[in-house]
Amino acid sequence: MPKYKLVCFDVDGTLIDNVTFSWQIFHDYFQTDRHRREDAKKKFFSGEITYLQWAEHDISLWRETNAKKEDFLKAIGHLKLMEGAMETLKELKRRGFKLAVISGSLNIILEKFIPDYNEFFDDVFLNRIYFDENGLISGVEATEFDIDAKALALKKIAEREKIKMEECVFIGDYLNDMKIIQEAGLGIAFNCNYEELKKAADIVIEKKDLRGVLKYIL
Repeated sequence: MPKYKLVCFDVDGTLIDNVTFSWQIFHDYFQTDRHRREDAKKKFFSGEITYLQWAEHDISLWRETNAKKEDFLKAIGHLKLMEGAMETLKELKRRGFKLAVISGSLNIILEKFIPDYNEFFDDVFLNRIYFDENGLISGVEATEFDIDAKALALKKIAEREKIKMEECVFIGDYLNDMKIIQEAGLGIAFNCNYEELKKAADIVIEKKDLRGVLKYIL
C-alpha cells in the first residue's frame, strides 16, 4: 500500500525550468512601471488589498501596453519544461496517484509547456488570464491559494478526497511554498535556492531532474 495518495506541484521553477517568478518575466517583457508594482505589492503584504486586487492591478499594467497573447508566448519563449517532468507525471498517474497544481503562476505557462495538463492533474489552482478573439486580455481569474493560502488548497483537496494530510506530498522551490511544505506529509524542496525552505522541507533535491522525487514518493 503506498504511503502517499496525493502529489501536488508548484509550477515556476518546479514543473517549468528557467523561471523563479513568472509574473516578473511578463513585467520585464512589457516594461511595466516598477514603482506602481512595488506600491501594490506593499499594499498586499500590509493587508490593504486582497491577493485578487493585487493580481488584477498587475495584470492591468500589462493591459495598458495592449499586450496580446502572442506577446505573452514570446515572453516565455526561453523557458522550458523541467527535465523529467513528463516522465514523472506519467509514472505517478500510472500508479494511481491524485495529482494537483497549487501555484501562483499563470495558466498560459502551463498551457504552453503541458498543453494536455488537464489529463494529468485532478485539481489546478493557479492564476488564469483569458484572451479575446483579437488576442487581447479579456479577463482574469486570480487564485485564492497563493503564499500561505497554498496550504488551504492542499487541505481542501485532501478533505474532498478523504485523504489525510500525512498522505499528501508537495514539491516546490520558492518561499511562498513554506507553509504548504510544512503542512504536507512529505515536503520536497526541489531546485531551491532558499535555505529557509530547505530547512522546512523533509527532502531536498538539488539536481534539476524531477524524476528524483519518485523514489521518495513511491
